[in-house]
Amino acid sequence: MLVQNESDFDFSPENCAVATGRSIDEWFVYLDANDGLKNGRREGVYGMMTESGVKMTVESTWWFTTLYVEYEKARDVRKKDGLFEGYSICCTKNISAPVAKVYATWTDTAQFAEMFGDNGTQNLIDGGTLTCDGGCEGTFVRVRPDKDLRFTWRHPGCTTEMTVDVQFQDAKGKTMMNVMTSRIQTRPEADGLRRAWSGALTRLKSAAER
Repeated sequence: MLVQNESDFDFSPENCAVATGRSIDEWFVYLDANDGLKNGRREGVYGMMTESGVKMTVESTWWFTTLYVEYEKARDVRKKDGLFEGYSICCTKNISAPVAKVYATWTDTAQFAEMFGDNGTQNLIDGGTLTCDGGCEGTFVRVRPDKDLRFTWRHPGCTTEMTVDVQFQDAKGKTMMNVMTSRIQTRPEADGLRRAWSGALTRLKSAAER
């Protein structure tokens, strides 16, 4: 899987002012004045969006989410492991095939390689590994057939190890796929992973629906 660590938008004070009505520093002052750290992410993002009067779109959500995560970094708010909470991304895909078939597609060696890309391989057992020619690597820490998977994750240029959760959810005979990656330390990594997993799920859908 090719992950290009590039942001969807240029997070600069000038671009922020155009997109949100205020510069990065001005929004940080706003969050400080409104107990931004105490109230948490959801309230912080919602408060900025309401204050700005900007319509909720994919782009505006990107800006206000990025502002809050970077605000936590600027205030040096870290978890017990010394890292920032960072970003989380969730990619979803509706697939017109039952869960058992979608899971079988994921677990099939050839179809997984096609879906994942870069000759992706996996040993789908607890403690098994996931690798690809592009340098991605992970270790499965939970495997529940037809339900969910959890594995650690690293890719070239990433800041630190992350966690990926994959869910196969029944949707009246079809499948709702969810792939969530958490503890992503930078916006370029988060956007790159979202694009990469979105592409992989599109390929999974194509294979499972054949």
